[in-house]
Amino acid sequence: MPDPNGHPTPTAPYLAEGPRTALRRFTEADAAEFTARARESRAHHRPWLFPPERTDTYAAYADTLARDPAREGFLVCERDEVGEVGEGRPDGAVAGAIAGFININNIVLGGFRCGALGYGAFAHAAGRGLMGEALGLVMDLAFGPLGLHRLEANIQPGNAASIALVRRAGFRLEGFSPDFLHIDGAWRDHERWAITAPAAPAA
Repeated sequence: MPDPNGHPTPTAPYLAEGPRTALRRFTEADAAEFTARARESRAHHRPWLFPPERTDTYAAYADTLARDPAREGFLVCERDEVGEVGEGRPDGAVAGAIAGFININNIVLGGFRCGALGYGAFAHAAGRGLMGEALGLVMDLAFGPLGLHRLEANIQPGNAASIALVRRAGFRLEGFSPDFLHIDGAWRDHERWAITAPAAPAA
């Protein structure tokens, strides 16, 4: 629901905030906005990413993130203040709009304390530096309250934007995994990027 100024109000509290972005949990109320953004971003995401584009698949996706102890899911929301709806934004987005998502999957604790990142920017937010800031917020949570020591990002070699994102965040290239993940009907090669807590940039 928008506030009196026409800005969306968060349906869940923010877990972390930066100058331009904030993180919060996925909620049922986000289904319409998330799936609309996913459909708008299909050409931007393919062939790398397939986020849910229907409310039923979104519901299952969000429920898994909420219930699975081996996963942490974060919506990336814009914090920029604007006047009227759409002012200064070609896509009509306003403060609080969902810009993308960053999830930590396959979390293993004990002596490993590692998780694997999955993330995507929606088309209207791509190239604006929002995901880089948000990734820093996720790293602060991962290496702080979540108690992780290591984050991995497995990326298809042709996904230059995704590789640039983790490289800027301080991830190092550790190797190459042929036929690593089954995506869009085929087994895809991936580069393995990772960062450990001592190497994470200071907040």
